Amino acid sequence: MNPIDVHNKIASILENLTDTPGVYMFYNNQEQAIYIGKAKNLKRRVSSYFQKSHHDNAKVRLMVSKVCDIRFIVVQSESDALLLENNLIKKYLPRYNILLKDDKTFPWICISNETFPQVYSTRTIIKDGSSYFGPYTSAIMVRTLLDMIRHLYSLRTCQLPLTPANIKAGKFKVCLEYHMGNCKAPCVNKQTEEVYNININQIKDILKGNLSKVIVYLRDTMRFFSDEYKFEDAESIKQKIEILEKFQSKSTIVNPNINNVDVFSIVAEKNISVVNFLKVMNGCIIQSHTAEIQRKLDEEMQEMLEFSIVEIRDRFQSNSSEIIIPFTIETELAGVTFTIPRIGDKKKLIELSERNARYYLIERNKNAEKANPELKYERVLKQMQNDLHLSVLPIYIECFDNSNIQGSNPVSSCVVFKSGRPAKSEYRHFNVKTVVGANDFASMEEVVLRRYKRLIEEAKSLPQLIIIDGGKGQLSSAVNSLDKLGLYGKIPIIGIAKRLEEIYFPNDSIPIYLDKKSETLKLIQQIRDEAHRFGITFHRDKRSDSMIGSKMEKIPGIGQKTIELLYTKYSSISNIVNIPEDELIETIGKKKTEILLGYLKL
Repeated sequence: MNPIDVHNKIASILENLTDTPGVYMFYNNQEQAIYIGKAKNLKRRVSSYFQKSHHDNAKVRLMVSKVCDIRFIVVQSESDALLLENNLIKKYLPRYNILLKDDKTFPWICISNETFPQVYSTRTIIKDGSSYFGPYTSAIMVRTLLDMIRHLYSLRTCQLPLTPANIKAGKFKVCLEYHMGNCKAPCVNKQTEEVYNININQIKDILKGNLSKVIVYLRDTMRFFSDEYKFEDAESIKQKIEILEKFQSKSTIVNPNINNVDVFSIVAEKNISVVNFLKVMNGCIIQSHTAEIQRKLDEEMQEMLEFSIVEIRDRFQSNSSEIIIPFTIETELAGVTFTIPRIGDKKKLIELSERNARYYLIERNKNAEKANPELKYERVLKQMQNDLHLSVLPIYIECFDNSNIQGSNPVSSCVVFKSGRPAKSEYRHFNVKTVVGANDFASMEEVVLRRYKRLIEEAKSLPQLIIIDGGKGQLSSAVNSLDKLGLYGKIPIIGIAKRLEEIYFPNDSIPIYLDKKSETLKLIQQIRDEAHRFGITFHRDKRSDSMIGSKMEKIPGIGQKTIELLYTKYSSISNIVNIPEDELIETIGKKKTEILLGYLKL
């Protein structure tokens, strides 16, 4: 079909759309559903896609350009439309619809539909009349519940067909589980079906979250045994009550009167959205699930939350009549009340749900950074850009530090960090030439001037951030040098003082104090410490060479010209000691080599 025919077909469909609620489906030229949506008013909603108001959204524009046909289904209400939309999305998996990024098969706890039911975990639901509880997002939780149930109740674990006729006929014998006390042997009629089913009904209450009902029953039973002087039986029941109360205390959130409630929250970070679901029964969270949402068309938070509520409630087979949400949504569900709490226990539940969603994001980001370390450095640098109000991302950073002891051998160091990591091949040492004595301010001014004057002369790239190890004085000196070179205002520069790790900006006497746990501060400290280490190492070597060099002048047979020749060629005593003897002979002769090495190796 050519573009003109497609345009005319779409225009005709739009003209004849109804104003009632319904579900619409966009199809491409290959008869594939590419987008499915719901609407209170089909005509108004579908027509909006083909108006200029959507042209600013590139993704929507691309999707609309592929639409060759529109089909729709009229329903009674918006809640019906939401349910139908959810089912159709799961069936057709349209390319441009949001999806919950979760393909797991969750475990359930099954109570089988048979005489003397079994209780076990499964990932497959069979419609044979058995009762299923879940699904549970944690296999550990399933094992914990089953272990608790087996500790509380003696249930059979065998696969024997325990029909009344088989038991009466005496087809079975007791097994090891009976002798171990794990089973009451209903197979040989040592436990009646009535008593066994009382236990099964209590297990169902536990799995539904109705722990208080079970505890009340057990308390009555314990008192009965106590009144009958059956103290061992009463003690056994007491232990069961303690187990259930301990389990309940771990699960209770705020108010045991909050019953059969679903809690949904959603948080977003960049292009990632995460929804969290909590199922609350009698103040206890009995289910929790967090899922990532795949956004396709820059959907609003409201739209993603609506979709998630229907999808997750369907997946977990929840029929709660109250849903607690963080903000208003347009969707209405039959028989369901939406609550947006402002204060109180329900507000705390929303906050708990949001914390779970945020923890999921944090964990997701940590795992992504482990797999790709570049993501961590990029995130930290973006945080630094934000904290220091930089106009560009500080991918290339240089830091300066001075070193001297009582004015002797003053040196400076410059370390280079690129993409948050040290570029050691680009580190530089500076012997301070124009400053006499211990003058950190003048030394800083000299080395910063020399460093960037050379970079300009060699037409090399300049850093996006300069860090000065020192407070206002050292920072002002560095700024003077940048100003002389015409770089002040073009390269951001800060100083970090050691006393309180405060950050100084040029021409501002009031420093800023970053959080001690801030990743920005940690990176600045790492760079500063590296500059200090590099400078101290150079200063130590120079001081050592200076002392040895002064002693070399006193060696008979080694003159000043020989010393200058050696330092010019090999830079330091450590290099001189480590070079091959043959090479040293070629440089200063055999006799002088023997004299020098004999002295240095003493």
